[in-house]
Amino acid sequence: MKTFFMIKPDGVKRNLIGEIISRVEEKGFQITKIKMMTITKDLAEEHYSEHKDKPFFSDLVSFITSGPVIAMQVEGENVVSQIRTLMGATNPSDATPGSIRGDFATELDKNVVHGSDSDKSAARELNLFFS
Repeated sequence: MKTFFMIKPDGVKRNLIGEIISRVEEKGFQITKIKMMTITKDLAEEHYSEHKDKPFFSDLVSFITSGPVIAMQVEGENVVSQIRTLMGATNPSDATPGSIRGDFATELDKNVVHGSDSDKSAARELNLFFS
């Protein structure tokens, strides 16, 4: 199984790349594709298309395009759900200590990482970022 996992601009800016990648690898997952990139506005709008009618859409696009990200394909058993657990709750105030967001995220819209929420979204996101 594989999933899409990304370190967002705030995580890159705060020099958390090594720590976050170590956590993924220590869980036994393999990073089979990885690249640093700056997301274009078009790619960001496609990536977040399910939110296009929500009031926070433009803020999402602005944030994710504000600096480089680390995009990854991660593989392993139950990888989608396991990476979601490793990330922690979307809202850092709800994230368990020991999770990536529980330890590093500062606010809801700057929550350090993104991971696909299903096998279907993993396939879509991997296609967007690695095709």
